[in-house]
Amino acid sequence: MHVDWTRCRGRGLCTELFAERLERDEWGYPIARAGDPGGPGARTGDPGDPGTPGTGTRDVPVRPHERAAAADAVAMCPLQALRLVER
Repeated sequence: MHVDWTRCRGRGLCTELFAERLERDEWGYPIARAGDPGGPGARTGDPGDPGTPGTGTRDVPVRPHERAAAADAVAMCPLQALRLVER
């Protein structure tokens, strides 16, 4: 799942819908949940930095059995700041 931080306003709906993988950072933006493999749960770099997938930057790993929940979060984002991408 890719997060476009230029669109996101940190409202938190995605973190409620996809709590298995997302949590909010100190500014309210969605990041990979702490303890996820490959994701420390902290944003690195600035919002303009695409970062490295799975390291708490813009990309959040999604397991196959989590795709439906991730798709719900993408569909419900009021600012269209999320999208599912194949890696």
